Amino acid sequence: MKHIFKTLRKYTWQIVLVIFLLFLQASCNLELPNYTSKIVDVGIQQSGIEDNVLEVVRESEYNKLMMFLDNDEKNVVNDNYTKINKNDSKYIDDYSVLANESVYVLKDGIDKDTKDKLNTILNYPIIMSQLLESNNDSLNSLFGDNSNITDLDLNSLTPEDLQMIISMSKEKISELEPSILEQYAINYVKNEYIAVGIDLESHQINYIIKTGLIMLGFSLVAMVLTISSTYLSTRIATNFSRDLRSKVTNKVMSFSAKEFEDFSTASLITRTTNDVQQVQMLTVMCLRMVIYAPIMGIGAFVKVSGSSMAWVIGLAIAMIFSLVVVMFTLALPKFNLVQKLLDKINLVAREILTGTPVIRAFGNEKYEEKRFDKANMDLTKTNLFVNRIMSLMMPTMIFIMNGVSILIIWVGSSKVDMGTMQVGSLIAFITYTIEIIMAFLMISIISIMIPRSFVSLKRIGEVLNKEVSIKNKEKTIKFPKNETGTIEFKDVYFRYPDAEEDVLQNISFKATKGTTTAFIGSTGSGKSTLVNLIPRLYDVTGGKILIDGVNIKDADLKELRHKIGFVPQKGILFSGTIKSNIGFGKNRITEEELEKSAKISQSLEFINEKEDKFESIISQGGTNVSGGQRQRLSIARAIAVNPEIYIFDDSFSALDYKTDAKLRKELNKNTKDSTILIVAQRISTVMKADQIIVLDNGKIVGIGKHEELMKNCDVYKEIALSQLSKEELANG
Repeated sequence: MKHIFKTLRKYTWQIVLVIFLLFLQASCNLELPNYTSKIVDVGIQQSGIEDNVLEVVRESEYNKLMMFLDNDEKNVVNDNYTKINKNDSKYIDDYSVLANESVYVLKDGIDKDTKDKLNTILNYPIIMSQLLESNNDSLNSLFGDNSNITDLDLNSLTPEDLQMIISMSKEKISELEPSILEQYAINYVKNEYIAVGIDLESHQINYIIKTGLIMLGFSLVAMVLTISSTYLSTRIATNFSRDLRSKVTNKVMSFSAKEFEDFSTASLITRTTNDVQQVQMLTVMCLRMVIYAPIMGIGAFVKVSGSSMAWVIGLAIAMIFSLVVVMFTLALPKFNLVQKLLDKINLVAREILTGTPVIRAFGNEKYEEKRFDKANMDLTKTNLFVNRIMSLMMPTMIFIMNGVSILIIWVGSSKVDMGTMQVGSLIAFITYTIEIIMAFLMISIISIMIPRSFVSLKRIGEVLNKEVSIKNKEKTIKFPKNETGTIEFKDVYFRYPDAEEDVLQNISFKATKGTTTAFIGSTGSGKSTLVNLIPRLYDVTGGKILIDGVNIKDADLKELRHKIGFVPQKGILFSGTIKSNIGFGKNRITEEELEKSAKISQSLEFINEKEDKFESIISQGGTNVSGGQRQRLSIARAIAVNPEIYIFDDSFSALDYKTDAKLRKELNKNTKDSTILIVAQRISTVMKADQIIVLDNGKIVGIGKHEELMKNCDVYKEIALSQLSKEELANG
């Protein structure tokens, strides 16, 4: 996993920026329910009047309010209001009452703290003035049937009466709900504005438009932030998956045969494609939902935590959490199985596609169809199980969300009826509750998908963390420049991983520049294994291999393999053109080099017969050319790099005798300064070699030239006589 997080670390600042944008986006979205509440409560119900700080008040009312204030409070109020005398033509259009009476106007530029202070100071006198000027029922509800209070005239109150009313009323008012007191104050302000001559309808419309524009502004900012964070998240995830695919591919390219035994080809393809895709989805979900959902959920919970209905949220969270735990427990074990079954179906499909000729030749189509159907059905059943769980989650979540909304409306409506909650506040509470539930809904959906992504992360990590058995040492030794191509085996032993016996035992020989060394022996004698040790496709388990006096384990792998032109048993071609395949080992190849390589490998004739010559298309695996043509193009590819050492691993088996003879003749003519190693089954291919090594059960049982081995090596003689007559051998 450390390799994966190390790859992600390069995007740290971009991730931090995404998180910052998500916080801003959540902040904007969380403000919208507040403004919705204001439009309903203030804009519609209160005609746009936000609080009890009067913007304008008649002089007579101003004096009445001052009766209920102490000296310090009077000073604060007087400092923030300006008196406008009656008949002041400048304001007569705004306040029609000026025709009869002076008014006090709130000064411009008052800060929020001062306004909050005025709101607190004016709250009590406004409520008292409203109560005393209303019908006696209001006073009776506050003080009870007390004729000494309800029959008083506010304008004729003595200081003693006023103090009695203040002391009694403050105690009673403190027992009332704040929302009830607020409505008393707002009604007073409404009546005062009407008396002053303010058009409340215009005031209301202006407030709604102003609040609506603020909401629109928050929405636009949230939209820009959403687009930006989504773009960045997608970009990070896409680039991260690109880097991850490259890392996995590069790691696989460094695998030796030993590591390939631990991972099937189908599994490596799945890990490089499907598993990386799962990780890409996980990255996007984490950046878009896993981070954003908790921010929204916690933010919404903070907004409603002070409400008397917060217990409803707690109930909803408990129900959703229980559902997530149940779903998670059921689905988690299946995700690991899904990826394994995906490996299996890829393996079966790959075997069927690559083995189609054999399947058809043996008439085994029905069996392979059944084998694929079984793998397909196993994957389908597992996916159906997981998808059914996920399909159950959404309607269950929606049911919980709707049920909670009904519960909130039922509880909230009673509070609205009692006057302890306003309609807008109830709407805001429902909105915040839905935000919380939606946050849990997103998290719960992701919690079902995340386990599969974590399985993919683990599978990718297994590839990246795999210790490569064949790799460069910390300090490598360079090959000397004065020697080129000398190969020496010294007491070499080799055993395949987990095998019980050595495949090669006590192999010692030397192949020098300008010579051809051939290996022959029965099937399974270790010929191909021996030559595979030279480019370190495997590492020796005993002894050492020297090239130009340097132990190949101490040399740089790239430098070592650059010295070798390797032609494997199976001619492997890549999708592209003939030119791209021959020039595969060189960055740039000239037309002259192309033709020379094709001519030596006996490929030029069939290439020239093609319409596009060297630009002719080669399909994947070289399936549109014959086996012999594949081998010749593979040989041409090795010749094109002009290496110091040529290794031909039974690379002439698909050639006819005539082509084989021509090819070897051209090779001897054009590669006389190179060391050539040939693995072959045919005696005719190795007869002219400078040195023939005969292998039997992993041991050298003969070494020398053809004539010597015919006299001294029974194994060689037996192979030779099984292929050619004595006369042919004598004339060879």
